[in-house]
Amino acid sequence: MKAYIHQLNCSPGGVPKTPVADAVLTPIGLVCDQQRDRRYHGGPERALCLFSLEVIAELQAEGHPIFPGSAGENVTISGLEWAALAPGARLALGHEAVIEIISYTTPCRTISNSFRDGQFKRISHKLHPGQSRLYARVITPGRLAAGQLVRLLNKAPD
Repeated sequence: MKAYIHQLNCSPGGVPKTPVADAVLTPIGLVCDQQRDRRYHGGPERALCLFSLEVIAELQAEGHPIFPGSAGENVTISGLEWAALAPGARLALGHEAVIEIISYTTPCRTISNSFRDGQFKRISHKLHPGQSRLYARVITPGRLAAGQLVRLLNKAPD
């Protein structure tokens, strides 16, 4: 199964982020996206927030009202072994962009509407390893579009 960009998501700040067909990725993130609280979101070390379509589907099966973009991710990816991704891994997005996973994203109260009974910690890496969103920095900027392939360039160092 090939991995691909299922959806790109942007907002003027806050959640949910809404789908866009394509977007330009710069060293500080998608041109169409903004963050309300720059202390915790955005900037070069948190330029992109990534999440897995398969994890979203698992969460929906548990009864959570989550959907692509509702947890604040910029790129919803399908077809990657999500639990195998870790800081240090590099991904090629589309034809041009390369990113590096920097950290697991700590969930916060602002995404509580995506979870049954407000259980936003359901996607905490500490509580549920392999089901967290991921922050990435941009190695090579480029234009992204829904449907483009995603390739794992290297696994995270042990």
